[in-house]
Amino acid sequence: MDANLPPLAASSTFPWLSLITLLPAAFALVMPLLPGDGSDPKIPRTIALTVLLGDLVLMLVCFSQHFDGSLSELQLVERLPWLPALGLEWSLGADGLSAPLVVLSGLVTLLSVAASWNIQKKTRLYFALLLVQASAQALVFLSQDFLLFFLAWELELVPVYLLIAIWGGHQRQYAATKFILYTATASLLILVSGLALALNGPFTLNLTELAARSPGGTFGLLCYLGFLVGFGVKLPMFPLHTWLPDAHGEANAPVSMLLAGVLLKMGGYALLRFNVQMLPEAHLTLAPALIVLGIVNIVYGALNAFAQDNVKRRIACSSVSHMGFVLVGIGAIDALGMSGAMLQMISHGLIAAAMFFVTGVFYERTKTLSIPNMGGLAKALPITFAFFVASSLASLALPGMSGFVSEITVFLGLTESDRFTLGFRVISIVLAAIGLVLTPVYLLSLCRRVFFGPRIPALAVVGDMKPRELVIGLTLLVPTLVIGFWPRVAIDFYEASTDALANELGRTSLLALAKITALG
Repeated sequence: MDANLPPLAASSTFPWLSLITLLPAAFALVMPLLPGDGSDPKIPRTIALTVLLGDLVLMLVCFSQHFDGSLSELQLVERLPWLPALGLEWSLGADGLSAPLVVLSGLVTLLSVAASWNIQKKTRLYFALLLVQASAQALVFLSQDFLLFFLAWELELVPVYLLIAIWGGHQRQYAATKFILYTATASLLILVSGLALALNGPFTLNLTELAARSPGGTFGLLCYLGFLVGFGVKLPMFPLHTWLPDAHGEANAPVSMLLAGVLLKMGGYALLRFNVQMLPEAHLTLAPALIVLGIVNIVYGALNAFAQDNVKRRIACSSVSHMGFVLVGIGAIDALGMSGAMLQMISHGLIAAAMFFVTGVFYERTKTLSIPNMGGLAKALPITFAFFVASSLASLALPGMSGFVSEITVFLGLTESDRFTLGFRVISIVLAAIGLVLTPVYLLSLCRRVFFGPRIPALAVVGDMKPRELVIGLTLLVPTLVIGFWPRVAIDFYEASTDALANELGRTSLLALAKITALG
């Protein structure tokens, strides 16, 4: 193993990560065995809520008591031979890149179940799929074996496809098929690139051992591009993003919470884990292109949002724009920039989930998401209006909320990076700032058209948010305020890991410069 790579921490004496990962899937298997015809949603809903609440408590206990955010190495490591003939291990571990995203996925999935209170069709299957999705998400973030990671990456596609195809809107089959075609095709590139790395030397699927090889040259660039396209679909990265507005437009609100709050973050996490950590030389070469793609995401997503007359499709385009900051932060080749990328994933996960949840609240009352068919809802739904405005302000990066801290950190990381010319940095910041200017325009315009203006008579009498919905909304919005005023509560989890990545990139850059000097 490369001496520059952080060592592994001692293996965990208690299988915390295995328990966190397998608990939801184990109870998903129980759902078909429940008595009755499945028409009563109370039992499967209660089981899913209880299991995911217990899983979230396990995560909080595990990462607060047994995880040290000041260390960059893998912790709570669990390794068990699974299929030795294939080199496959049950290998789990957590570091600063994975721990906060595991907690985020646990929280958003729990709240998506709580938001599914009115699901009446095939409830046992519905809640079983959410439980399977919870396990697959955790396994993606915690896997330290490439094949195990890939199996988890593929496993999480199936519940999302079914959740859209069965419980979605009128064009749900089209949206679900488009989602699976995009993501499954991209997975082939991930598999080919990963196996190429595994075969480049003594065969291994262990991610730490693969990172120690750090291949460069044309081989490294090709693997990097394969991962970039494969993970870029999930991020989503322009022009691979077109499945997202359709999926959000047809999925119900709880599934949209999962899509925006967790699934998009898998793409950003994988870029850090594979493209940056395993292929630093290729990343140094292609980082400017990553920044350009991020800026295109920011501006294009914001402009595209203006053209949407469906509330969820407009928020989906907003997600495309905001995830562009993750690309810019990763491409900045700077500890501060990568810290901003991580914080943006955490922040956007909370904010986007909140926006889609509140959208689902007023959709249940109005039965429409068409912006031209709404108006005057502020008087009929004052609490819902307050929550939607609060989540919109967080999304447009109002100072004091997490979106502001994450986006300004990305900007500062790009500004301070000495890897690029001054002209490139200035132009990049100016273009990215256009997205910051456009975001409040399309979000506040959305608020004005939906909640103000002439009152639609058919929408005049509707009930406001219930206590259950208030709890869900507050659980998502309060952390955005806490992180906004006290960002260290999130940064302390991952800062050591992002600093280690930046240091490794710096060493790789110096080695490359030394080689060029020697050849000269």
